[in-house]
Amino acid sequence: MKILGIESTCDETAASVVEDGRRLLSNVVVSQIDIHSEYGGVVPEVAARSHIEVINPVVNKALLDAKCDWDDIDAIAVSYAPGLIGSLMVGTLAARTLAILHDKPLYPVHHVEGHVYANFITEASDSEQFADLKLPQSVPKFPSLALCVSGLHTQLVLFHGHGDYELLGQTQDDAVGEAFDKVAKILGLPYPGGPSVDAAAEQGDPRRYRLPSARLANPYDFSFSGLKTAVLRAVQAETGNDFRFPSHELAELLTDAQRHDFAASFQHTAIKTLVDKTLAAYDAYSPASVVIAGGVAASRELRRQLRKRLPIDIEYAPMSLCTDNGAMVATLGYYQAQQIQPTDPYALEVEPSVSMTAMTWA
Repeated sequence: MKILGIESTCDETAASVVEDGRRLLSNVVVSQIDIHSEYGGVVPEVAARSHIEVINPVVNKALLDAKCDWDDIDAIAVSYAPGLIGSLMVGTLAARTLAILHDKPLYPVHHVEGHVYANFITEASDSEQFADLKLPQSVPKFPSLALCVSGLHTQLVLFHGHGDYELLGQTQDDAVGEAFDKVAKILGLPYPGGPSVDAAAEQGDPRRYRLPSARLANPYDFSFSGLKTAVLRAVQAETGNDFRFPSHELAELLTDAQRHDFAASFQHTAIKTLVDKTLAAYDAYSPASVVIAGGVAASRELRRQLRKRLPIDIEYAPMSLCTDNGAMVATLGYYQAQQIQPTDPYALEVEPSVSMTAMTWA
């Protein structure tokens, strides 16, 4: 069964064809990072217009790369929630229109849940584009503990089976990816913050600055607002200023050594927080597998710490499948197609802020 997946929740326009929920046939992603880096973050109106410009070419290239025509496609899956409303509308309208034109079943999927399903892709076609792609050797076993980490979401979710999951904890304020972006801006590092902080941290001392971790009533909840503010106050103090000094003027006062040490200290504390809570959930629920999902799942430090501290082996999806992509959407769509009826393409509406736990489908 071949599923076309379409993704446009934020600033990547993506489409992919996946066969039988595990074999990657194509994966086309057009990123808007160069556009939004000028502003230090995603501008929603600009993102939506950019999606409009490329959505059709991206879908056509995904079919071409997969060596498929519409007769080969069995169904369409699309991210309809959550995300920027303008961006969501572009991808969803494209999927609805294609489903109607080509008489294909349509499966709307939750973007965050989709990220988890990047870990279920274990094979790829012989295409040259996948020659260096290192995929997991096997699919995650249930029950599976998923750490979902991105620019907008930080959650611990226990999956009992496909479409059957429960939320153990989530961020109470900033998501970890958002904290990386904001700290990067304070330090004068480029957007997006995750890769730039990671690169700077390699040259820094992670114990140079002592930074706090939030203590919350629910041991599986997260909070990164205080950590972000602690970095700001520490940078202000290090540069001889008080809390009234503008954050956007701090970067030019830092030496390279200070910038690297702040990046390393922040990353160490943020990642340790994620790993500590994941281990606490692992000890409490004894899952058969652990996966990480979302853009921050590409963090080398997160992967290193989890592999070192977890008592079981953990496989990671390749970094190219951690950021937003159509393959994860197509894979989740395949599993939905095994259990539920497709959605009426004339009736599908986007949901910019709905939680995945409100959309369980088993």
